[in-house]
Amino acid sequence: MSEAITFDDFLKVDIRVGTIVSAEPFPEARKPALKLVIDFGAEIGRKKSSAQITRHYAAEELVGRQVAAVVNFPPRQIGPMRSEVLTLGFPDAQGEVVLLSPERAVPDGGRLF
Repeated sequence: MSEAITFDDFLKVDIRVGTIVSAEPFPEARKPALKLVIDFGAEIGRKKSSAQITRHYAAEELVGRQVAAVVNFPPRQIGPMRSEVLTLGFPDAQGEVVLLSPERAVPDGGRLF
């Protein structure tokens, strides 16, 4: 377990839900990954993410799926792509990413609390 944080520390991490509007292979990444474009609604808009999720997900099955992401980290350069958000997931028993998604549809841009 990580060190304890305050509630104010938690509030600094802006985790939002968005809908994947495009997904494609990202062969230039060092580890197998997909390039995602996620729509977080009117306030935040569409953001790009590089996600190492190829073990459980094919690009064509992700469009339309809602996912959670941290939207207030600084962008990171991943090969030729600038990843703007961190798409969230949990490791399965083999350490492969399983995406974090709401159990039912919610409005894009909603903040985790």
